[in-house]
Parts: sequence; C-alpha cells; structure tokens
Amino acid sequence: MKLSKFGEKFTRKAGITQLMDDLGEAMTNSSMLMLGGGNPAHIPAMQQRFRERMEQILAEESAFEKMIGNYDGARGNAPFIEALAEMLRGKFGWDIGPENIALTNGSQNAFFYLFNLFAGEFSDGTAKKVLLPLTPEYIGYADVGLIDNFFAASRPVIQTLENRLFKYHVDFQSLETGDDIGAICVSRPTNPTGNVLTDEEIEHLDTIARENDIPFIIDNAYGTPFPNIIFTEAQPLWNPNTVVCMSLSKFGLPNMRTGIVIAREEIAAAISDINGVMNLAPGGLGAQMAIELVRSGEIMQMSREIVKPYYEHKALQALEWLHEELGDSVPWRVHKPEGAIFLWLWFEGLPCPAAELYERLKARNTLVIPGHHFFPGLEKDDWAHKHECIRVTYAQDEAVVREGIRIIADEVKRIFT
Repeated sequence: MKLSKFGEKFTRKAGITQLMDDLGEAMTNSSMLMLGGGNPAHIPAMQQRFRERMEQILAEESAFEKMIGNYDGARGNAPFIEALAEMLRGKFGWDIGPENIALTNGSQNAFFYLFNLFAGEFSDGTAKKVLLPLTPEYIGYADVGLIDNFFAASRPVIQTLENRLFKYHVDFQSLETGDDIGAICVSRPTNPTGNVLTDEEIEHLDTIARENDIPFIIDNAYGTPFPNIIFTEAQPLWNPNTVVCMSLSKFGLPNMRTGIVIAREEIAAAISDINGVMNLAPGGLGAQMAIELVRSGEIMQMSREIVKPYYEHKALQALEWLHEELGDSVPWRVHKPEGAIFLWLWFEGLPCPAAELYERLKARNTLVIPGHHFFPGLEKDDWAHKHECIRVTYAQDEAVVREGIRIIADEVKRIFT
C-alpha cells in the first residue's frame, strides 16, 4: 500500500497510539495493572448522577430520539453552548457569548484544529511552530502537526522540595519567541506531571503572546470550573487573545468525546468551519447529558465537592505508598501533585532508559508511560532527564494502584542494584 505524506505521518507509531493501544489491551486483560492510560475514575456518586441524567432524557418525550437522531450545527449543540457561555460569564466575568464557543469531538480533535490553524506551512512560504514553554507536556500534542519539526520547547527550571518532591517552572530567561512561533500552548494542570503553572507564569506568558500577536492556548482539560482536578490556588484566565480548551472527559464522560473551545469570535468560527468539513457536526451526546448540569451550576458543585476531593485523596494515598515502597533505597523524586490524575516519577541516574523500564514493567503486567514521549520540541535534545521519568495514573481502583506501585518499586530497585 503506497501512502501519501499525510498517510505516512499519521500511521507512524506514536506515543499517543501506544498509550491507547495499551489501554485497549488492559481492557481485555483482567490481570493487567493499568497505570499508564488517561481514563478517569468511575466515581460512584458521579456515575449515579449520570445514570439519573440519562433516565431523565429517556423519560422526556422525544428527547432521546432527538439526541441520537438529529445533527447539531457545525458549531455544536446550541442550547449547551448558550448555557455554558452564561455560566462562564457569571462565574468568571468573561466577556463571552455563544459566538465565542465551539464544540469538537474531544480535546484531541480541538488541538489538531488549533495547532494547524496557527502553525505549519503558510501561503507565503514561511513555516511556524507551536511553542511549548514548559516541557514535559501532554503526549497527545506530539504528533498532531501536519508537518515535521512542528514544536519549539525549552527545558524547565527544576525546583527541588522537601519529602522527595520537585516542581517544574518556566525558564523565561531561555524562552525564545521569534517570527517562527505561531502560538503558545500550555496545559494547566499539566499532563503528565500534575504541575499547575502559577498565576504569575500564566500572566507572563499571556503578555508574551500579546506582544508577539500570537494566540495563547490554555489546555484546561483538568482545570476549573470543571472537572476542577486542581489542588492549589489558581485563577483562570481568558481574554480575546487566549484560547481556553475544556472537556467533559475528566468530569467523567470520556466516551462522549466532547471538547470545548472558548476563543474570540473568528477563531470559534474557524473551528466551526473545520468541523463542517471534517465531521459535518460534533457529536451531541455529551452536550445533551451535561446541559442541565451546566444550566443549574451543578457541574461546578459536583466538580468542587465530589471530583476534586476524590482525586486529591487518591494522590496523597499514592504518595504514601511510594514512600513506603521506595524509601531511601534508590534516588527518586515525584513532581508535586497539584492537579490532574497522574504522578510523574523521576529516577535520577536511572541505569537504563525509561523505555526499557516500561518494557520490564509490561512483562510484569504493569503498564506505565515512559517519559521520553512527553517532550515534543526537545526530540534532538540529549537531556538525560527525559529518559529518567515515567507517568503513573492513580485514578484506577485502590488495589490496582497499590500493587502497581509495589511492582514499580521492586523493578526499579532491581535496576539500580
């Protein structure tokens, strides 16, 4: 089979496809400890509310038939968009209306659109990149560009903390934004590390973006006001130069594939236009499931009172288990968990690459993600740190996480001895 350049690029083995392949394998292998994927937890109180919401839809005359039988517009479900705009105006005072919002088939879909809108090849023959000012960054960004050499990035500043914690910060002294940068993007909280950029860092990046007349894209898939998996103080930001991307996935509806783009009117309109070409319209099941939760504000209450404390407890519990299993036996640190659903483990001086550790753990039915996949823009940088880290999810059942941490610790000890 002879493929086009597009076909060759998107059929290459990528980190995100490895993650999803592993996720699929774990779903069919009951003995696999799935500590690598990004599935949110099945929180009982959330599952019960979703079941109630579906029953309401089924009980309402014609509601179910319309939900599964009618296309929405290319921008997405209009009543949901109107309700969301009203909620965000009331909650944050953002000067937005329905014209500032477009839905997509999940955040991954949104970033494919946005990144290729602002970076890649231009009609004047120039090429631009997406700047990731803080790496490691989300594995799903790495391969969405239509051309190679799509990202620019720099190493972070590493702040060491007590109790084997550390934290990444943006190295503004090394950050370069030349004419070849088409957009700046950060995730907050950051996947894979659980890092939350400080308000000062966000404001500084916003200033840089506006000074360079390029959009500042904030991936808010884990952030406030929903799903609010954020354990530290952080103020949200939106202005006409920012693009805030949200999702229903980590709220508990990942299979509904509902991404949300909040941007100035012409950007939202562009997303709608691409939707029309690529999908006709984004799927509307998630919007229909969540609309009443948005209208009532319950989506914020549930995120604040159920989702956030659930994951915060699991993060602290996983930290305790790491200390119990690893102790002082090997050089290790974990990024301060400030949000999201992952722990980012750093084994400084690891005698083998994290990719080999991944394979050894996989042979013991324990799946993690090796760290080198999370450094788009630094592929040619020989920084050893990239190969000393792994991402571990703590969103799975307690017994799975506990046993997985035990196996990880045991294997790492074997490698260091």
